[in-house]
Order: sequence, then structure tokens, then C-alpha cells
Amino acid sequence: MKHITGALLVIFLAGCGTKMTPLKNYTLQTPEADKRYQGSYHSKTIKVMQPLSLKEKMSDKMYFSYSPVQQGAYLNSKWSNDLGQLLQGTVIYTLQSSGMFKGVVSYASTAQADYRLESTVFDFSHHVRGNASDAVVSLQFDLVSTHTGELIKSKRFSYREATKTTDAQGYVEASNRAIERLSNDLLLWLHTL
Repeated sequence: MKHITGALLVIFLAGCGTKMTPLKNYTLQTPEADKRYQGSYHSKTIKVMQPLSLKEKMSDKMYFSYSPVQQGAYLNSKWSNDLGQLLQGTVIYTLQSSGMFKGVVSYASTAQADYRLESTVFDFSHHVRGNASDAVVSLQFDLVSTHTGELIKSKRFSYREATKTTDAQGYVEASNRAIERLSNDLLLWLHTL
């Protein structure tokens, strides 16, 4: 019995001494609009829907791939929240800071809105192909009238930003550059009717 207790104690203490890599949480930067927009939407409100995904379910996992059919998730790195919520928050903040609309609310709001901005994520991952390493961001936005249900306009935005490193940190930095480009392009697209 003494030998079993001693062996269990040794195993327990050895397990406590192993060093594990800490989990790192990353988030998307929320770029502020470069300028204030005036125009036909200034007296209107918009509701920003949470993005849908055509591939993976939205979660806090950070995805990478080495080929079009091979994919994985980082084990020691993740998004600080569900990616859909991070993207929705980024779009809401960008639209609010632009002054383009009288009001910008999330899909969870009970407030009535004149427009609904829907989005679909086609890709939001780290692509590593040989020596090339890129953050790939591809989303489609649909502007819908809430009064008629009519699709007013639709556009897909796709970006590929080279990473400085092939790890999660490099992927996040490149993703944030892509999100900044997306935010500016989204505002320009919405501004021109």
C-alpha cells in the first residue's frame, strides 16, 4: 500500500511541475471611420445582423490551413469572443463612428430600423502555402430594406494580407489590416447608392 501511495504522490507532483503553454486570446481592432459621411442615410437607422458562415460554425477558434482541403485550429490561441460577434461589433462601431446613419443597432435590439445589413463569411482564416502565409478575409454584405424586404444591393469583399510570421500573432496582425481595409471599403460602398 505504501508503494502505491508513494507512486501516486510522485505522479501527482510530476504532473504539477509540467509547464504548459498559456492560452492567448486575440481580438479584432475596431477601426474608426476616417471621415464623417453625410448623405441619403443620415436620417435612417440600420440593424447589423450577426454574420452567417458557409463553412465552419462561428466560434472563438482560430483556423489555419495548409491546403484547400486540409484545415486545423490553433490549440494555444483563440479569438476573445465568437468570431461572428467580433465581426458584428466591428461593423457596428465602424458605422457608428462614420455618422452615416442616424442610428446603428445590433440584431438583438427590439428597435425598428429602416435597413438591415446582413453578412456571410466565406473565409476568415490563416492560409499557409509553402513559403506564403496570408490572412484571408472574405465576406459578403447585403443591404435590405426592412419596410419592403427588398434587397437594395449586395457585394462581396475579399482580402489577402501577407503575415510577418506564420503563427497566430502574425495571422491576427494581418487580419486586423484586412479588417481596416474592409471597414473603409464597406463605408464607401454603403455611401454610394
